[in-house]
Amino acid sequence: MSIVNPLSIGSRTAPNRVMFGPHVTNLGTDERSFSDDHVAYYERRAIGGCGVIVVEGASVHDSDWPYERAPLASRCTSGWAHIAKACHHHGSLVIASLDHAGGQGSSAYSQQPLWAPSRVPEVNSREVPKWMEHDDIVAVIEGFGEATRLAIGAGCDGVEINAGQHSLVRQFLSGLTNQRGDEYADRMLFSRQVVHAVRSAAIAIRPDAIVGLRLSCDELAPWAGITPEMAPEIARELCELGIDYVVVVRGSIFSAEKTRPDFHEPTGFNVDTCRALSAVLPDSTALFLQGSIIDVGQAEWAINDGVCDAVEMTRAQIADPDLVQKIKNGQHDQIRPCIRCNQACQVRDARNPIVTCIAEPTSGHESQDPDWYQPASSPRHITVIGAGVAGLETARVASLRGHSVTIVEKSSRIGGVAAIAGPGQPLVAWLQSEIERLGVQVELNHEFDSSSLPNFQVVIQATGAQRGVSEYEITSGTEVLDIAEIRRGNSALPETGVVVILDPIGGPIGVALAEELGERAILVTPDNIAGNELSRTGDLAPANVRLAQRGVRIQRRSVVRAVTKRDSLFVVRVQDRFSGEIAEIECAAVVDAGFRLPTAPMNGAVQIGDCVAPRTILEAILEARRAALAL
Repeated sequence: MSIVNPLSIGSRTAPNRVMFGPHVTNLGTDERSFSDDHVAYYERRAIGGCGVIVVEGASVHDSDWPYERAPLASRCTSGWAHIAKACHHHGSLVIASLDHAGGQGSSAYSQQPLWAPSRVPEVNSREVPKWMEHDDIVAVIEGFGEATRLAIGAGCDGVEINAGQHSLVRQFLSGLTNQRGDEYADRMLFSRQVVHAVRSAAIAIRPDAIVGLRLSCDELAPWAGITPEMAPEIARELCELGIDYVVVVRGSIFSAEKTRPDFHEPTGFNVDTCRALSAVLPDSTALFLQGSIIDVGQAEWAINDGVCDAVEMTRAQIADPDLVQKIKNGQHDQIRPCIRCNQACQVRDARNPIVTCIAEPTSGHESQDPDWYQPASSPRHITVIGAGVAGLETARVASLRGHSVTIVEKSSRIGGVAAIAGPGQPLVAWLQSEIERLGVQVELNHEFDSSSLPNFQVVIQATGAQRGVSEYEITSGTEVLDIAEIRRGNSALPETGVVVILDPIGGPIGVALAEELGERAILVTPDNIAGNELSRTGDLAPANVRLAQRGVRIQRRSVVRAVTKRDSLFVVRVQDRFSGEIAEIECAAVVDAGFRLPTAPMNGAVQIGDCVAPRTILEAILEARRAALAL
């Protein structure tokens, strides 16, 4: 069985077994409705062949306003209609996700109390929600029914009830958050009532409408939460009320980051739980595996091994909207990989960024971005200096436009820093495969000489960044190692002894080295917590857990003032940012994981990426495309 085979869901048929699941996009309007950008975003996945598209969740009641641009169902009728029409044109089924975040929401926008089963403080904000009274419960249940009528009446093929992360339905199901003493002490009661309201409303509008359920089957809190042992019975009981498909997810108020973890966790982490549900659910209920499913081979295996009937591959289709079409065409090697970095697709934070992908920056910007691959009117020969991500992407896009491209790289390997640090290696490997397929010439171990080029030659400089200037004193004869040179293999750490890692950025690179060294590492940070910038990707708490488990010592709130030598040891002098107190740390080696600076500009070249300003892979890819299109 292939994932591109059709799938029966209730009395409907999806063209294949791949789902694009619901997620926060920040594409909504200030009026909490779906926008034209939403339409373009979902239609792009339909063009790429996706079988089932579940639209960003809409709050079913005014009491729920979990993030600024969160859609509100009562204002989404027109948006649902446009999304459904656009995606139906390409054969996809369109499902409306129905939400209420309950106690995991926010009062910042509504300026009203949060509603929840019990007075359990929200983990992140510490806000205590209002205990829902009977009238509140009835209003939300009716809200689910009304939202169902609006969505299906607008043309959606069905609705999905969210009982997963950030979900009031899950909060009623869980002993973590449902501590009531009334009839809702029966933790299944609210979910049963919601399913009944949704099912009744759905079939009243359209008898063949699909009703799905996104169910947290492991809250990772076995002392009171839903466990994998409990989940099959919960799913079975709810499915008897008229559920056509179930998506297996995990996570609770204490583990929001576990719903979509980054590359530190293995893919397919819900496989065993999904298999347990497969054993008890009727054949008529389609079962979707979710959980970092980004690899086509793993997806195919899960279906053929009886784990599930279908797979949710959301991040994989943000990274490559044409994933399904490429599978159908036998172009597996051309699928742009999702590296599970969460750097641009996880947007539920105070910055309100638009959903996108570091490797596919047009995701989320389908309405604004040009056609990067339009054929060039006058093909030329292009020389790209530097074989990092920016240089490789420039060569790829320019070649697809019809230009002849040569890459000149002074080192012996391609990929730049992305190939040696962080999760970018799969992307580098894909870019290498693509430029080889396209016939791009690569000259390694070659120092570029601009004097050898004719005046009409187009040169793109993508030489990346170099080590920054230290803001602390380094005494004569004292060597502070550059973390990039360590990763390249040009510098070596001592086999024994303490290693101090200077990390003023709070990003993943310094933290990763500290994890590897374990008890040998002392991570020096100016912040109150290690890896401060990892909060944007959801890895802040997990990273600090990993550091603690590995025995890494953390020197917090510390600014480095000097690195000196004392006999055979290095001495790092740090100052507490708050108290001004000076401390000294003795060690066998010091590694600088700090800020970098651009490499020097080349006369007559177009500069892109880190040689303009050191940033992330996203900016490197985006500027590479802009340069290739401008040729």
